[in-house]
Amino acid sequence: MAVSIPLTEDEQAALTHGQTAIDRFLGGLADTPPPAGPTPRQITAPGTAQLLPVIGVRQGKATRA
Repeated sequence: MAVSIPLTEDEQAALTHGQTAIDRFLGGLADTPPPAGPTPRQITAPGTAQLLPVIGVRQGKATRA
């Protein structure tokens, strides 16, 4: 079932005007608080946090050694 959802001008621009408009739209969302409270910019990782490495993922049947 298809549903029509009304979009703001910024949302429509993000869909039709390419990466620059998408980046501008997402940047604005970073300062928009959700109903639960802090904005994404206000939520920070603790000083002891570390990024995890990205590893390759193989799909398909597992092979036995």
